[in-house]
Amino acid sequence: MTAIPLPPVILPDDPVRPAGLEAPSPALEVLYPDGGPPPAYEKSAAVLGRAAGFSEFITAACRRCPEEIRELIVSGDLLCSRKADACSKAARMAAEAASGEDDLMRRLRILRRREMIRIAVRDLGGLAGLNETCADLSRLAEACVDAALDRLHRWLTAEWGVPVSDDGTPQHLVVMGMGKLGARELNFSSDIDLIFLFPASGATTGGRRHLSCDEFFQRLGRRLMRVIGEATADGFVFRVDMNLRPLGESGPLAMNFDAAEQYFQEQGREWERYAWIKARCVAGDREAGAAFLSRLNRFVYRRYLDYGVFEAIRDMKGRIEAESVRRNLTGNIKLGPGGIREVEFFGQIFQLLRGGVDAALQERRILAVLDLLKEKGLIQEEVRTDLAAAYVFLRHAEHRLQAWGDAQTHDLPAASQALTRLARSLGFAAAGEFQAALKEVRRTVHLHFQNLLQPEKERHPGPAECMSPDASGPLHDIWCFPSEDEARLIRMTEAGYRDPARALAIIGNFKSEFDAMAISREGRERIHRFMPMAAAAAGRAESPELVLERIISLVKSVLTRTSYIALFLEKPRALVHLVRLADASGWILSAMTRHPLLLDELIDARLLYRPPSYPEMAADLDNRMAMIPDDDLERQMDELRVFRSVNILRVAAADITNAIPLMHVSDHLSHVAEIILDRVLVLAREQLARRHGLPPCDPPLTAGGGDESGFIIIAYGKLGGFELSYGSDLDLVFLHSGTAGMSSGGRTGIDAVTWFTRLGQRIIHLLSTATTLGRLYETDMRLRPDGESGVLVRHMDGFERYQMETAWIWEQQALVRARPVAGDPRLAARFGKIRTASLTRKRDPEKLRTAIREMRERMRQELLTKIDGKFDLKQGAGGMVDVEFLVQYLVLRHCRRHPEILRWTDNVRLIGELARVGALTPGESHLLRRALLCYRTTGHKLNLRELPQRIGPDRYPDLRREVSRIWQAYMGGS
Repeated sequence: MTAIPLPPVILPDDPVRPAGLEAPSPALEVLYPDGGPPPAYEKSAAVLGRAAGFSEFITAACRRCPEEIRELIVSGDLLCSRKADACSKAARMAAEAASGEDDLMRRLRILRRREMIRIAVRDLGGLAGLNETCADLSRLAEACVDAALDRLHRWLTAEWGVPVSDDGTPQHLVVMGMGKLGARELNFSSDIDLIFLFPASGATTGGRRHLSCDEFFQRLGRRLMRVIGEATADGFVFRVDMNLRPLGESGPLAMNFDAAEQYFQEQGREWERYAWIKARCVAGDREAGAAFLSRLNRFVYRRYLDYGVFEAIRDMKGRIEAESVRRNLTGNIKLGPGGIREVEFFGQIFQLLRGGVDAALQERRILAVLDLLKEKGLIQEEVRTDLAAAYVFLRHAEHRLQAWGDAQTHDLPAASQALTRLARSLGFAAAGEFQAALKEVRRTVHLHFQNLLQPEKERHPGPAECMSPDASGPLHDIWCFPSEDEARLIRMTEAGYRDPARALAIIGNFKSEFDAMAISREGRERIHRFMPMAAAAAGRAESPELVLERIISLVKSVLTRTSYIALFLEKPRALVHLVRLADASGWILSAMTRHPLLLDELIDARLLYRPPSYPEMAADLDNRMAMIPDDDLERQMDELRVFRSVNILRVAAADITNAIPLMHVSDHLSHVAEIILDRVLVLAREQLARRHGLPPCDPPLTAGGGDESGFIIIAYGKLGGFELSYGSDLDLVFLHSGTAGMSSGGRTGIDAVTWFTRLGQRIIHLLSTATTLGRLYETDMRLRPDGESGVLVRHMDGFERYQMETAWIWEQQALVRARPVAGDPRLAARFGKIRTASLTRKRDPEKLRTAIREMRERMRQELLTKIDGKFDLKQGAGGMVDVEFLVQYLVLRHCRRHPEILRWTDNVRLIGELARVGALTPGESHLLRRALLCYRTTGHKLNLRELPQRIGPDRYPDLRREVSRIWQAYMGGS
């Protein structure tokens, strides 16, 4: 792409220095008619004089109030940046000194004039960058509104009493700053978009008569608008626009939180979601304002990937373009093609699309949003650079335009002299150079914006299998009229269906249901466009009728949230991956049907078929959780569920496409569970510590995280043995090291046993509670000492005594596959010693063999069900459980002489160790490992197809026979 011919300095923190003036400014002659400024102030005066040459606003102020301007020069404020709180202090001083409302208006206007001149001089004089200018303007507006509100509130309460809620809680107005004020991006002569809210209904108390809170805060709001926005002989502070409030001009001036939230949830329009992206409490009760923004978050940011934003933006853009043509806004650098608005819309599309599932994108500042999009790989570096540079350029041009006359304009001047002056204020030598740069900037912005809004196929023609989202697709009439006639049967056969009559019936049944449903017009249109695409794509699958049924089940689950369907209309390649997964796995499609947010994973095949590593997953979850407030447990639970679902989907997708081997599948699934257990332990512990402090422990606790927590989670079974499968529950045991005494540092102390018992209960609750996003894991705690009759969380000393003195043989077998997965590393080390000591006890080999063989026979009788002669992969003779029991027997028999084999907990590595120490022959080791891997691989595939763990009698006959032979050789019996 052609480079944008910008001035040398375009970074948002750097100033743009003007080129030379055609004629010197008369401002200094007005200020110092008897000669130049005193030598000590020559530098400040020179900066002001240079800036005044590009601003009639500054020149007029020098004529009107020279004393104020000379004081500004003497103060030195023109030569240095202001501290962040300086403006707030000045505004409060002005408000406190006011004798009444009119005096307050006068004092704030004087402050505004001084600050606007200071900001304009630093900007036009080449001393301030864009970030400083926008921040100073935003601070000025915020400080004036906040100081005026505070003073007015006190005056009003003195007259009418204090507004309180129905439960007697005092209330204050909440002033939301929208748009550029909310994002701290205010431009030079901007109005300020405000919304007035208050926490709850109620009335005033202590005044001469009662007012409802509604009436009190509306009166307060009207007075605030007058103080800030009314034009007087001293001008105004800022023009105030209240049109973004609920119901606009016809709505109440101030609204309580419940009423406002109800409005947005029931009547909120798409453009209002965009408006609230930048919203921020700028005055009044900021704590209450933050709470309301949290409540409104789910209106602004959907908890799924909202591809419907593309349609909404196109509609909004179309109306803006129509208005642009009607009002001839081609020269408008904000609303015209390639203007500021298009840069903002570009970022906001991604924010509304993904902000509900990636809280990092809930950012107000557009330049920060562009950086985030690049960091997350959502846009290319070139796009970010282009748009950021263009935005800075356009905002500088906006400021220079408005600083000339302190006028709210975005239109380029028609007069050549004014255009030349604007060009030189931006560092260009001539108007033509500026116009060429502006043209390239706007062309670049418009190109990126248009490219983003166009459906994927228009931008990058896809492969032949990617159907056009156009409703005129080849199966459109089949969807519209799915009756069974010869012509349609032929069409369906040509489309790839093996049973065209069944396919037509599937489509027809859904079409009948769909036509009778109450669905929005927008949703109905999306389904009408999508179904012909889906039917055509399913026809190319190995099992087209089955895939069609699965896709229709998915569609039914999102009929009230058709933004998910918009994903396929915007990203047709995603449908190719959907069909591929639906063809291979009913389990994956069932997961997507339950959790449609997983559909976003279909967009990028690079991620879909490549599960991330343990460190990558852990870092990703840490980043996501860090964006959630500590006290928002619901969002934390949901984020954990999203994390699990997404990562298990990636494993499954890689599994069915053979992108990763079996051992890696189980490792990945186990890693997902371990990361979640670690995070759940941290969350549960933090919740408990906030209420009850920390319990006494030996060794003592430290304050942070799951490390050194006096608590440990032990995984048994499949997770302990790195053999986790899809849908596996977790066999867990909880241990602690608490001592006698009460917890300390919280609101109420409790004894250590109670503390750790509650910690265990909270962990189970976080794992197994069903939310709208499902459960994390089902947990099985029956392997703890004394089983279901035992305490939920066992002390380490008690666990050691139990394992050394009381544990049954089957519990020793289970201990072979046990390992710590989360918690205190000191306890993990101690558990390892206990495990080794318990497993290496001296045993009678014959009694051990008999006990394990008899237990296996009882299990087979209780759990083995013979159906149609099929082989049960787990319980059948020569199956997985035979291998597992044989390995456990050999480990328990030989680990006393060879304790080093206990470093492993998974069967495959244990088999290798047993061969190394001579407990198995190399041939037996190879065959057992091969059998185990074959059985597990087949089991994974059956799970993904939602089929029982049984195979035909002709599968693996040699392996089954050899496993049975080895079992007989070592264990005897049948």
